[in-house]
Amino acid sequence: MTSDPFVEFKSRQREGWAYFAPLEVYTTPPAAHLVRFAGVRPGQTVLDVATGTGVVAITARRGGAVVTGLDLTPELLERARKHAVLADVNDITWREGDVESLPFADGSFDVVLSQFGHMFAPRPEVATHEMLRVLKSGGRLAFATWPPEHFIGKMFSLVGKYVPPPTGVAPTPEWGDLAVIRERLGRGVRDIFFERGVMVFPALSPQHYRDTIEKTSGPLVKLVQRLQDDREKLDAFRKELEALVVPYLADNVVQHDYLLTRAIRV
Repeated sequence: MTSDPFVEFKSRQREGWAYFAPLEVYTTPPAAHLVRFAGVRPGQTVLDVATGTGVVAITARRGGAVVTGLDLTPELLERARKHAVLADVNDITWREGDVESLPFADGSFDVVLSQFGHMFAPRPEVATHEMLRVLKSGGRLAFATWPPEHFIGKMFSLVGKYVPPPTGVAPTPEWGDLAVIRERLGRGVRDIFFERGVMVFPALSPQHYRDTIEKTSGPLVKLVQRLQDDREKLDAFRKELEALVVPYLADNVVQHDYLLTRAIRV
């Protein structure tokens, strides 16, 4: 993709998300929710965009689907392959690739899924076009995102406040706004349906949560790296993040409200 204006940005994303693996413990239950919500059936061809450590792809395959998992980060794909071996589903196809340039022919899949992944593509219109392009007419698109009014959406907005994204990169929390989703999917789909869920993240304190997430979540990993030489700014960010956690922390878990979207390609 030599003409891609976001090559450097995506390279930083690839590096940051290489630390994600420990978070798979928390994303595994929502993965089952997404697969069930999408109505994946045995024999269907499924593409899991931004598969990460493969929790959605493996869940769909164990349900009988023919699955391809694609991700930008090779370290996560390697972990996904190991999980597939453990799960005795060795026929999943794993591909390194970019949602803005999917390496598949038009209409290749019955179902396209993404769990908290495609929303990090810098250009939503390009990512949306690509996901719909590789989906068959009558096929289902389903994805999980973070609503801007809840904790994770607010956290990513806070990250953008301290380390603004490059010009032209859409804010990640917009993918959790129902009106924005409808606009982005446009006339290419019908029967848009939404559902909500909650992912729980064990934590002993706001500080415990912050220490964990800044070592594992790609945008926070890169923020900490960027602010290492500006301790005052980094400390300010950490205090704001810890304060943001407080209303969502009870009984040693942080509540992460998420949004599921499903639509049929026309």
